[in-house]
Amino acid sequence: MRTFPHSPYSPDLATSDYHLFGSVKEQLRGQRYETLEDMRKTERQCLREDETDFYSKGIFKLTELRQKFILPVLLYGCETWTLTLREEHRFRVFENKVLRKIFGAKWDEVTGEWRKLHNTELHALYSSPDIIRNIKSRRLRWAGHVARMGESRNAYRVLVGRPEGKRPLGRPRRRWEDNIKMDLREVGYDDRDWINLAQDRDRWRAYVRAAMNLRVP
Repeated sequence: MRTFPHSPYSPDLATSDYHLFGSVKEQLRGQRYETLEDMRKTERQCLREDETDFYSKGIFKLTELRQKFILPVLLYGCETWTLTLREEHRFRVFENKVLRKIFGAKWDEVTGEWRKLHNTELHALYSSPDIIRNIKSRRLRWAGHVARMGESRNAYRVLVGRPEGKRPLGRPRRRWEDNIKMDLREVGYDDRDWINLAQDRDRWRAYVRAAMNLRVP
């Protein structure tokens, strides 16, 4: 008989924080196993027998926590960010990593093993706008506020001002206004004079909502 040393809440006891699952705890209580794999088989069988509501309610709470605590901290000040395509990709990678932690692995009936969820499966499970849509929408909302400010406001003067001097050689760096124009092109507005468009609050608000809800493959 082999004994597996562990503390009461050891992550080595089971693959999925067994102290959080009362049904698994009761199933393992008082049992003796010859190998660690036998114990894990019992644990997985117990988890598969739980009702679907048990998981859906827990996952729903985790996605709520993501909306309330993770995104506000992560996106603080994003209205003023100038992002390149590479930086947007890094944000998407981070978001998918968080969602995989929330939704967990998927049982593959073909291989008989657990595997990570693919990106398309994550998007099907999580229907809310992704992190890039949040950034673009907030950035457009803030751009509308700045465009409607008076000429005495510093933020407006920075927006329309033209610095003196010469640019260094090489490709110009992407500007915040370039991001605004790209965001508007995504939602169907091609005119370069977006500052005048922002004076119409209703039209601008419609573009902000479109940027949030746009589905980009």
